[in-house]
Amino acid sequence: MADSASAPLDLGTEKIGTLLRKYAVPGIIAQTAASLYNMVDSIYIGHIPDVGSYAISGLAVTFPLMNISIALGTLVGVGAMTLISIMLGQKNYEAAGKVLSNTLTLNVIIGVLFTIVALAFLDPILYFFGASERTISFARDYMTIIILGNTFTHLLHGFNGIIRSSGHPKTAMTLTLFTVISNAILDPVFIFTLGLGIKGAALATVICQILALVYTMRFLADKKRFLHFSKPLFRLNGRIARQSLAIGLGPFMMNVAACMVALFVNQQLRKYGGDLAIGAYGIVNRFVMLFAMICMGFNQGLQPIAGYNYGARLYSRVKEVFILTAKWEVLVTTVCFLISMFIPELAVDIFTNDPELEALAARGMRIMCCAFALVGFGMASGNFFQCLGMVRISIFLSLSRQLLFLLPLIYTLPLWFREVGVWISFPISDLLNIIVSAIFIIYIFRKFNMMKDGDDPALLGSIVTARRKIDYPRLLRAFTNRIKFFTSNSARL
Repeated sequence: MADSASAPLDLGTEKIGTLLRKYAVPGIIAQTAASLYNMVDSIYIGHIPDVGSYAISGLAVTFPLMNISIALGTLVGVGAMTLISIMLGQKNYEAAGKVLSNTLTLNVIIGVLFTIVALAFLDPILYFFGASERTISFARDYMTIIILGNTFTHLLHGFNGIIRSSGHPKTAMTLTLFTVISNAILDPVFIFTLGLGIKGAALATVICQILALVYTMRFLADKKRFLHFSKPLFRLNGRIARQSLAIGLGPFMMNVAACMVALFVNQQLRKYGGDLAIGAYGIVNRFVMLFAMICMGFNQGLQPIAGYNYGARLYSRVKEVFILTAKWEVLVTTVCFLISMFIPELAVDIFTNDPELEALAARGMRIMCCAFALVGFGMASGNFFQCLGMVRISIFLSLSRQLLFLLPLIYTLPLWFREVGVWISFPISDLLNIIVSAIFIIYIFRKFNMMKDGDDPALLGSIVTARRKIDYPRLLRAFTNRIKFFTSNSARL
């Protein structure tokens, strides 16, 4: 592999700050580039003469469908990346090559099926996702081309993660930067010079991805590398496919939850605010995602450091890396909060020059981000438990904000506050998620404080139970009785 033999040992001995810089910076660059890649289309589309405002609303309508596509790509890519990492760690290069080839086949099958179904029902899907007679043409023009290139997108993102995890992070980062820069160059040419409008933005995106994929395929076909395609390329291995899909199910569910949120937000904003309200949300969402992706880059740096030291039973270092990561992520989200509170118009101006859309987006940004300063803590917390192998807690923290808190609020608050209620839902769900995350973090840190470095982590549960002497069955009965009381007396209350 590209890393030196001493690299894993450094994870347990090097200063935490040095390690975090070493492992997080490539992730931050890659994630920021990916976010900018998505922003570029929105920026150029928002400035199309005469139709920019409704074009950007049409683009916002496509977010749920694009999230479904991303979810399907994640379902295959994350599982394959994990399996290949395990195979490479075992120096089983032949098996890793088989997983790689299987990833190619599985992505093509899923990508083609998604393309056929999505194109066959594109208009009904877009109307369901919030399109109107004013925005449907823009959404259809954009998504038709994007869907046709969907298979290439799946392959590129999946193989890019595999290249990064196989010891070539700089190559993966360079490919991501290439797609961002080339897309930024081609967008104005296709949109304005050739007069293709929103179709040009989609065409530029697909062309850049195909060019990057061509190099990626050549890179992975090189038999001189320890990881390369094995023959036959297009033979699907059922066992490998099941393992890949099982591992990728968690990230897939998170992306589906994001799709549901985007769907319901669009529907509620269209109902209570109209097409421009959807466009305003599209602008704010793109802006906020830039800072969220930077936090995800820090999370990529957190993962190997926390995971290694937890496995090595160095609990003090595990706590230290989480605290440092959380501080940096809170700093990032605080910057987003300050911009949103004091100069939102400056951020919105990048996307549109329509005064009405700018006013809606600026107001929405202030409301949506009024609790965003501490969101970095919540993001770091969910990823932290994943690093420790506590997958259930990680998935719960990741999904609770969207499914447990946000969706009910999106449907109930607009009944009283109309369009503003949709925007208010976000800071309330953020605060609730932060509180829940803090409870779990305090709980795990108390466990660590009861242990010394080198102690068996299996002892943690029994120590906490012995120290607290909590009668959980009694608490459960009391809680159930309280619920029954409120249910039976709800009319009088």
